[in-house]
Amino acid sequence: MLKADSGLATRYRAVRQHTLELAAPLSDEDCCVQSMPDASPVKWHMAHTTWFFETFILERHERDFRPFHPAFRVLFNSYYNGIGDKHPRPQRGMITRPGRGDVLAYRRNVDERMLALLADAGGDVAALVETGLQHEQQHQELILTDLKHMLSMNPLAPAYRAEPPAQHALHGDMAWQSFEGGVVEIGYPDSGFCFDNETPRHRQFLEPFSLATRLVTNGDFLRFIEDGGYRNPALWLSEGWDWVNANRIAHPLYWHGDGPDWQEFTLHGMQPLAPQRPAVHLSYFEADAYARWAGARLPTEAEWEHAALASMQGSETGLAELFDVAWQWTSSSYAPYPGYAPLQGALGEYNGKFMVNQYVLRGSSSATPAGHSRVTYRNFFPATARWQFTGLRLARSAAAAR
Repeated sequence: MLKADSGLATRYRAVRQHTLELAAPLSDEDCCVQSMPDASPVKWHMAHTTWFFETFILERHERDFRPFHPAFRVLFNSYYNGIGDKHPRPQRGMITRPGRGDVLAYRRNVDERMLALLADAGGDVAALVETGLQHEQQHQELILTDLKHMLSMNPLAPAYRAEPPAQHALHGDMAWQSFEGGVVEIGYPDSGFCFDNETPRHRQFLEPFSLATRLVTNGDFLRFIEDGGYRNPALWLSEGWDWVNANRIAHPLYWHGDGPDWQEFTLHGMQPLAPQRPAVHLSYFEADAYARWAGARLPTEAEWEHAALASMQGSETGLAELFDVAWQWTSSSYAPYPGYAPLQGALGEYNGKFMVNQYVLRGSSSATPAGHSRVTYRNFFPATARWQFTGLRLARSAAAAR
């Protein structure tokens, strides 16, 4: 039998430990709160990622399997209908029990059993484990975005981390990098890990286009606000205009104040708005409206991937902040690639069934775990989502650029 990679156990320990490190600065009360239906309590994230390993790996491959707690199968199921019943998502904050200590005991129990299994695991198990680790890394980012929203609801504006690290600052005027277009290949090309929605690799035709060499900054977006961008219906998609007015939105999420006194709530508490930092927590509607105001547009995901790959390979230069700063909205609806086939069984629900009413984002953000991003990665959210670290890079068609 093909043995699992000897380094997989080490990687398993490291990824699982990082989740605990993210939760370490939080109180038990912090870990239980659900600030909105789209977010989940930190305690739930810690339990659900453990549920994934127990349900999809131990239950199938452990000899004499017995669940840690039978009720957890329903309590910490997210959206896998093929597994069975689920606790309602908007009510995850009502799960005061099991407590944080019980969830940590659950993690320790499953980790011990998983490491024992990995000592004699075959290649099929190794592939499932890697999927579980990539899944946990996604939830590590969600832990940060969800707890940021939770802390922002507190009148004390508490900091998750006391001292802010050096922040990425953008300087200089917007510049443009041109691409000739033509027939290009898009999608994951290698034999390593990727999610099923990144496949199959296929050809697309691109018209000549340009991408902005940097992301839109807070200062850029502030000029949009000062020019009445949120009050001009000509800049907004119809549904976006309805959303802005129904929710009385006049600035990005986490911005507070007005004029020279703008502040921004961050993971380090309330901070003065830094004009040179990339604008984040923008919805698709806001990103699209800004692009119209700027005389540009959002890139397609094929344009972004082609340009990013060219920049990374050195055939084109000048594109900054491709990764690790902000997820970048594209104008591409989240849909299957030609020839796409979801995984078999319940894991087939991971991506495919969400391919409707959402838009693709590319790159990664400051909250994305190290090593998790890649040029073909397809993130996706509905047009109104703002609590993720989402920003924008402008694009222009060649005809519009002349």
